[in-house]
Amino acid sequence: VQLQASGGGLVQAGGFLRLSCAASGRTFSSYAMGWFRQAPGEEREFVAAISASGGRTSYVDSVKGRFTISRDNAKNTVYLHMNSLKPEDTAVYFCAAVQRPWPSGRYDYWGQGTQVTVSS
Repeated sequence: VQLQASGGGLVQAGGFLRLSCAASGRTFSSYAMGWFRQAPGEEREFVAAISASGGRTSYVDSVKGRFTISRDNAKNTVYLHMNSLKPEDTAVYFCAAVQRPWPSGRYDYWGQGTQVTVSS
């Protein structure tokens, strides 16, 4: 599966962005999906995950209550809705996929990343 992330940009603190990750192929609904981010000089960090069915989600503590991961299997797309953005959310955001009901920490496919910059 090929992944194409989009929707990043420059936003003021407290603002909102919605990231999208479009996937190729006909079996998108069999893939669990995740979002990760990497800030300059930092290691890549898990942000959120969603099961293949969409019925289960998981978030890193720092984004709970602000970010929401969702998916539209009819459109082969997973989203990351980011509210109340903070400067520390600034990073390149990547989507990832694994052909399992739930990632369990493992991803086999990665998108190219989209830059999110939050100004204070």
